[in-house]
Amino acid sequence: MEYFTMEIVGMVLVVLGITAISEYLLIKLFRARQVGQYIREEGPEWHRSKAGTPIMGGLGFILATLIVMAIFFVTLLVNGTTNYYIPLAITLAFAVTNGAIGFVDDYAKLVKKENEGLSEMQKLLLQTAVAAGFLCVMGYTGNIETEQWIPFTDISIDFGWFYYPIALLVIVGVVNGSNFTDGLDGLEGSVTLVIGVFFAIYGFEYADERVAIVGGLLIGGCLGFLIFNFHPAKIFMGDTGSLFLGAMVIGTSIVMNELIIGIILCGVYIIEMLSSLLQRVCYKLFNKMRLFRMAPLHHHFEKCGWNEYTVVTVFSIAEALFCILAWYALYV
Repeated sequence: MEYFTMEIVGMVLVVLGITAISEYLLIKLFRARQVGQYIREEGPEWHRSKAGTPIMGGLGFILATLIVMAIFFVTLLVNGTTNYYIPLAITLAFAVTNGAIGFVDDYAKLVKKENEGLSEMQKLLLQTAVAAGFLCVMGYTGNIETEQWIPFTDISIDFGWFYYPIALLVIVGVVNGSNFTDGLDGLEGSVTLVIGVFFAIYGFEYADERVAIVGGLLIGGCLGFLIFNFHPAKIFMGDTGSLFLGAMVIGTSIVMNELIIGIILCGVYIIEMLSSLLQRVCYKLFNKMRLFRMAPLHHHFEKCGWNEYTVVTVFSIAEALFCILAWYALYV
């Protein structure tokens, strides 16, 4: 157990260090090339001062994650102990592929010199295809359990083949929710950091090294990124980072065989996604009626007069409460 603890702590520190160095170099690179974020005309007017801030900061913690995990997996191959970690490798590949979708979107924004990259339909189709591939590979390798325990009850339900479309909907929703959460300095990184702490604690409590490793990766990556992303942000993670983080989180919930717990765990992501979806539906169906002053939800609170520090703090506390609820559900 002591070695296990030191291994995870070491991962946190190494990922944090590599991420921090990578973000510093990315900032210098993008500033030298004078490329950065373009702000939507319909967005909050007070965000226009952020125009020109470097994007694709997600590359920093993705690179750090890949370096650390490459060393880890090579060590496993040498020792001949790989089967237990296959779901972790599949989840990492799933997250990186989503990050690649985000990278294409971010790069397109830079090339077009506007805040539009891939179309919504293009992103949705790509995300759905990648999520379906993830579920198929996990199922083929025997790492999917269709029987799911219902939190706060003694009931378990075997969803059979119907598990797959449900999981697909949840995965795509969470990944997009993570993308929507990335709208304020420090917001996505802080919320995901809280989830990383949950995974680390879960991994230690249940002796699941795979989940603890993900917790360590998220903690180190988010901390390293937040050094440069707290308000006023010097770099944004972009879709590259937010899609990677969302996929890493919900993919790990599948590894845990706790899809429903994963939904609770991703509470802030899901609320952010639903606020945008409901705003759009109401606007189109009910004569341009708005449920919120602006969507996603964090912009609504900005419109209500909250500053960015307050929004990030409150949303992080809300995420911590979702994590506590998820933890409580595991024990009831």
